[in-house]
Formats: sequence, structure tokens, C-alpha cells
Amino acid sequence: MSPDHLEALLNQGQRLRRQRVCGRFAPTPSGPLHLGNLRTALLSWLQVRLKRGQWLLRIDDLDPPRVRPGATDSALDDLRWLGLHWDGDVIFQSQRLGIYSSFLSAMRREGLLYACRCTRKQLAGIDIYPGTCRHRALGWRIEGGRLPSWRLMVPDSFASSCGDPVVRRADGFVAYHLATVVDELTLGITDVVRGDDLVSACSAHQAVAAVLGQPSPAYHHVPLLLTDGGLKLSKRDQASGTAPLRALGWEPEQLVGHLAASLDLVPSGTCVSAVDLLESLRMRPRVFWGLLQQVAGS
Repeated sequence: MSPDHLEALLNQGQRLRRQRVCGRFAPTPSGPLHLGNLRTALLSWLQVRLKRGQWLLRIDDLDPPRVRPGATDSALDDLRWLGLHWDGDVIFQSQRLGIYSSFLSAMRREGLLYACRCTRKQLAGIDIYPGTCRHRALGWRIEGGRLPSWRLMVPDSFASSCGDPVVRRADGFVAYHLATVVDELTLGITDVVRGDDLVSACSAHQAVAAVLGQPSPAYHHVPLLLTDGGLKLSKRDQASGTAPLRALGWEPEQLVGHLAASLDLVPSGTCVSAVDLLESLRMRPRVFWGLLQQVAGS
């Protein structure tokens, strides 16, 4: 894509943001959605529906080794079952690789990227990349059987909060930081509600948007749903999602009520559909916005 085409995509996204509120839910199809994922989806859906906005569904399937057969269909089925209906077609990041690659090429031409050959072992225990390879003028080709990762030179105002984020991984895959920001900006996303395990990524995302000359969406980070032992739910640990509950005869209203009660939006034991929960919150919006304000972060 030409620079003019990329600029047109960004301008179109900016126009969309001025016209309407728009949120998104973006699961990775690495396994069934667990209850923590679904609670975040519910909050994201409620947040934009209360503003009478649009809610998009994006599947973050950029990393083929992590994609599990049937995971996308399972996620879509769970969301439909809960009544969390999205607007428009499902968006697959794997179908947008040309857009990401074009942005990477443009950034490289403009001298905004540099090759980094630091290994994971070398960076172990380092939270913010110290710029080790920033001025080393390393080659972009395979050396020692390995390609470099590509890092973005962020403005000085972001250096201390996120360092230079990887935008293309050493295995050749487009990195999460680049793809998600390009999507937010070009799709016209105004609000992002996501788990507070992603608070640390916020500065990097704001930095990528700043390099592209665009304002970031409003980021809201909500608490994770934890196990009884205080641990984060994980697909890797096969945290139970809707399947065992549905097998026990649970109805969608029971699970929506359970998820809402875990955030004190309704009393414990409440059965309520997503639509009825939305309408009840329209009558007492301070309950929801007070919750979101408490857990918001950027």
C-alpha cells in the first residue's frame, strides 16, 4: 500500500471516531473463553451499549502456533449464547496482514525502526527495554540462523515508560503492539475495555499511536477474575468456561447474573439477560460508570 493509502486509512478511522462511540472485544483463539474473558466481554459490551455505540469482534489470530482448531467457533457461540451480539462481520487479524506489513514498511522507510538482536535470555528480568541495539546499526538479514526483531523508536516522552517496543518479532510474525494499535486506529475504536494484566502494554500502545500521529483510544483496565486461590484464570490451565456450566443446565441469564454479581452490579444469585442488565443500568448509570472509573487505567 502507498503512503497515501495508509494515511487515508488513518484518516478514515479518525472520522469514524468523531462520528460514533465504538468498542471491541479481541480474544485470541488459543482455547475456549474462560469466565474471566467473558466478564471482560460483558463489561466492554455494556460500556459501549450504554453510550449507544457499536461493538466490534476481532479475533487476534496472528500467532499460528497458538491458534487451536475450533476455538474461534467456540468463542462466537459463547458470545451469542450470552446475548453479547456484535456489529458487522467478525474481523480476523490474519486477514489484515497486508495492512500491518505496509505500516511496517512505511515506518522502516522513514527510519523509525531498527534491528534488535537481543535474546530473551539477555532481556530476562528487564521490564523496559534499555535501547541496547538502538544505535548499533545491525543488519536486517539472517545472522547465526536468526532474523532480528524490529523495534520502534518511540518519542522521548515514552522512553521511560515503555522503551522501544517490538513491532515485528524475530520469527517474522507481526507483533501484538503494532497490530492492535493499527486496528484500533483504522477501525475507529474509541474505547477499549480489557483486563488489567494489559496495563503494562498501555504506554507502548500510546507510543505507537503517537508515532503514527494519532490520539489513542480511551483505555479501561478491569480486574481479572481469579481462582479461589487468587490465581489468574488461564486457557493454558484449561480454566473452565461455559461448557461445564451449560452441561449442568445453566441458562445464559444465570451466567450473566453471576458475572455481574462478581462486580457488585447486581445482588448475588440474580438471573438477568445481557439486554435486561443493560436496561437496568440505563436507569442507574452511576453504578456502572462508578465501577468503570474505579478500575480504569492507562
